[in-house]
Amino acid sequence: MNQIIFNFFYNLTHQSAFFDKIIVFFAAYFIYIVIILAFLFLLFHHKIFLSQNPVKELMEKWREFFLVCVSGGLAWGLAKILKILIHTQRPFDIFPQVQSLFVETGYAFPSGHTAVASAVAFALFFTNKKVGYVFMFFALLIGFARIIAGVHFPIDILGGFILGALIAYFVKRSS
Repeated sequence: MNQIIFNFFYNLTHQSAFFDKIIVFFAAYFIYIVIILAFLFLLFHHKIFLSQNPVKELMEKWREFFLVCVSGGLAWGLAKILKILIHTQRPFDIFPQVQSLFVETGYAFPSGHTAVASAVAFALFFTNKKVGYVFMFFALLIGFARIIAGVHFPIDILGGFILGALIAYFVKRSS
């Protein structure tokens, strides 16, 4: 099933140079925009910049920033550790006909990009449900783009999404 879903999405690549560039953007670079947007949301949602005393306002809202930062950082670190422990090969390592849209090294499971995006999304969900749903969509978009790009199997994306959600949940519960 994992391979069937992978083949469905991977077959979308190498059809159009423009589409491939869009996929590379979402698969490799969009995570940085997501992180910046998350911080901008927190700053503007809590009106920190508009406050008479932004430092005081930031100190009162530190829990939300802590939740997002720690969740994203732990997701990244734990994904790296799990990759080393689990040793799952990437699609282009297993199937010689798969030509990924960009160079990716290391092991595949879980997807670190998806884990970080998911952790940020769920951390924001605990702060603001509507914004959390938007960021969950971003996390899924990143995950699907990484499948289409040929650097991850669907199970890698699912694992990253679940890992990020669990980390955000446990960080929220412990703070």
